[in-house]
Amino acid sequence: MTTKQKIVEEALVLFSEKGYSDVYVSDIASAVGIKAPSLYKHFKNKQEIFDAILEELKTGYTEHTASLGIDGNNSATDAGIYTGLTEEAFIEMGKNLFLYFLHDKHMKLFRKLLTLEQFRNSELADLYSRQYFYDPLDYQSKLLGFLLAGGKFKKADPEIMALHFYTPIYALLTLCDRQPEREQEALEMIEAHIRQFNRIYAEDGK
Repeated sequence: MTTKQKIVEEALVLFSEKGYSDVYVSDIASAVGIKAPSLYKHFKNKQEIFDAILEELKTGYTEHTASLGIDGNNSATDAGIYTGLTEEAFIEMGKNLFLYFLHDKHMKLFRKLLTLEQFRNSELADLYSRQYFYDPLDYQSKLLGFLLAGGKFKKADPEIMALHFYTPIYALLTLCDRQPEREQEALEMIEAHIRQFNRIYAEDGK
């Protein structure tokens, strides 16, 4: 791991423990084992370190979704893939993504950081809303819209469908953050949720 990478890693840990506002560049440098002037050779300021964390998260997510054979951001691209999935494959995809967000070190620490900062930093509160509400629902409503147009589901409002699908899964994610011992229960509930979602919206009613 390079010094630059270590700065990003240690900064994310500190941000998740103390919040973004209460961590200083000198704290990050100390955690890395270097002096603050040495840190400035790699990053101009704390914001630039935070931006590097965002890029790290984006890269990790892109790599993971690619390993599943989907884009993860482009609903038009992914619609064709989801159209051909069996229910069992759809369930496995859902569980895999849930476990990625639950256990990936960077995702987990970043979620904790945003949880801490949402009540005292308006910009990070907005980021939290985009990251875990607006962006997922936008992607899923567009994806469901394409699937509706292709006859995968019977006629419905794709935005409401997205709410029906996503909200329970995010609720289970936050539950497992607080109570990790409920992970298996959460996975079973996700499977039951996806099966019920398909029964409600499937074009053939099955």
